[in-house]
Amino acid sequence: MQTIAAIDVGTNSIHMVVVKVNPEIPAFNIIDTEKSTVRLGEGSKDTGALHPDAIARAIAALHRCQEVAKACKVEQIQAVATSAVREAVNGRAFIRAVEAELGLKINVISGPEEARRIYLGVLSGIEFNNKPHVIIDIGGGSTELVLGDGQDPRALSSTKVGAVRLTEEFITTDPVSNREFERLQAYVKGMLEWPVEELRSHLSLSEIPTLIGTSGTIESILKLHACEVMGACPTSLHGHALTLEGLNELIHKLRKFTYEERCKMPGMTERRAEIILAGAVILAEAMALLKLDSITTCERALREGIVVDWMLKQGLIEDRLRYQGSVRERSVVNLAHQYHVDLATAERIADFAVALFDQTQGPLHHWGIEERHLLWAAAILHNCGHYISHSAHHKHSYYLIRHGGLLGYTDAEVEIIANLARYHRKGPPKKKHENYRNLVNKTQRQIVDQLSAILKLAVALDRRQIGAIQSLHCEMDPPANTVALHLQASQAEDDCALELWSLEMKKACFEAEFGVSLVAQLVDPTPSPDLQPA
Repeated sequence: MQTIAAIDVGTNSIHMVVVKVNPEIPAFNIIDTEKSTVRLGEGSKDTGALHPDAIARAIAALHRCQEVAKACKVEQIQAVATSAVREAVNGRAFIRAVEAELGLKINVISGPEEARRIYLGVLSGIEFNNKPHVIIDIGGGSTELVLGDGQDPRALSSTKVGAVRLTEEFITTDPVSNREFERLQAYVKGMLEWPVEELRSHLSLSEIPTLIGTSGTIESILKLHACEVMGACPTSLHGHALTLEGLNELIHKLRKFTYEERCKMPGMTERRAEIILAGAVILAEAMALLKLDSITTCERALREGIVVDWMLKQGLIEDRLRYQGSVRERSVVNLAHQYHVDLATAERIADFAVALFDQTQGPLHHWGIEERHLLWAAAILHNCGHYISHSAHHKHSYYLIRHGGLLGYTDAEVEIIANLARYHRKGPPKKKHENYRNLVNKTQRQIVDQLSAILKLAVALDRRQIGAIQSLHCEMDPPANTVALHLQASQAEDDCALELWSLEMKKACFEAEFGVSLVAQLVDPTPSPDLQPA
């Protein structure tokens, strides 16, 4: 694995993410982050140049990034600068000063290139399923809009409306006066009309895209909304949606508040309180022009896009489509690598689990492709708890999966995967277990009840972890309520006694859950295509 750092030198802040890249999957783990709100673009409105104080703050922040990177044993740093630096008359001088003082090379990227890398970052964290998505990233100096469906982007734009830029240009009163607010709204709408029209021209009449927001301004807006709705600030914004109506209600409140009153709002920081109103107006006007009523967030953005772009250039990813198409599978395998899971064993058990799932679908259960995938993910990760301790490792597996940062899943799906792994051994799920109570409805509990029983059998089939069982075939006898499990050994002379014994010990949950009797036996080793795991 290689450890690299990606730095985004923005108008409002400097962000760094440190990742370990696994070229075999390919994927990366975020191991550290660093952020400083330096306001690099502050004060440049009149002169067109970066202010010396802002430059000093930026260099100090970049030095801290280098120290963090050094502590993480980073092998190389990829750094890019965006709106403030690319527009400043002394932007090149700033880049030279950073290289001279810190030995750090920063690449200034164009607006469309910034949008492209944001797209790559979001692709690394969200499943698009070949459906159109609009990505909006509101920075300090510019707003990027992207339209894509998991393949090459259909539209990329970068517009010079940002939360810091517009605050400096339009807001002088506190609270903001009606006149200044109306001017701000009109300006934002006028600036965004053309890029939105261009983006919408790449959509068919029947396509209604999903709106995804990235970066600090949008995350802060959704956090404010979530704090109000929930009565307390959530630890994660994953899956939280904000409607345009809700956003306009928030804007109405923000424009009536003074700066000090905004600072006291739950989830608000002092630096964000200065620019939040302008950022919220940009988002509201964009949503209205796009005719999209709801937005959710993605935690990945430009920094992660820098990593993906580096991986593409290194030949670690064949193309964007391959990288996007299997984001959930790669995330599972990546977590397995992280916790030293024996993948050969895990994959055998996963094969057995999905074979049992497929061959009992209909007679015993009616779950579909999504539940099948959750079972596969749990089978791959069921033993990851060994990373902490062999004792009670199934409970450790639950914790590691639940908090492992799996990508491409909803919180509910992660909870199901973690619970399936939790119950791959010992007894069935119980209502007194806190993790089982975290499942929010009866359907989720039933998925865990039934699929964990299947997973137990799959684990038993590889008891010695040597691949003793080559294949399986289920034969149903509905009148007798019996399932005959025909097993083919990998080696003709192997009686698979331990696997058969393990099945006897594990089958009680399966029998109780599905109301059947299970009988397992070895069959003649003659190869038969229908005995192969699905």
